[in-house]
Amino acid sequence: MRLRDRRAFEKPEVMIIPMIDIMFFLLVFFMLSTLYMVNLKTVDVNMPKAQNAATNLSVTYLVTMKKDGSLYLEDKPITEATLLARAKEENARSSKFSVVVRADQSLDYGEVVALLDKFKGEGITRFGLAAEAGGGQ
Repeated sequence: MRLRDRRAFEKPEVMIIPMIDIMFFLLVFFMLSTLYMVNLKTVDVNMPKAQNAATNLSVTYLVTMKKDGSLYLEDKPITEATLLARAKEENARSSKFSVVVRADQSLDYGEVVALLDKFKGEGITRFGLAAEAGGGQ
């Protein structure tokens, strides 16, 4: 006893629109999740704000000066002599070596300039000062 006609059965179809939606969702998910995977190894410091500050995540030698004058290389405490010696070694290895100094806003400007002068004395000529974006005049 046959209840249905064979012609009534449709061929199976692959619906492409829901698959595209799922792929788009996965793409957006992974793009957003990688934004939070960027791990800046830094010490929390109150940096000055600047209206035209730019973010550069490719810095390899990030020095932080805290309010009390202590120095950090990325997120590890370091002495000034060791810092300068390592910087000199890195500068000898790479012609594009540069140092970025993140200094606390309330730190004396003379201390920052003294550190930059010591870097220059070691032969390092490419350095910059970090600031937070979004500052006003």
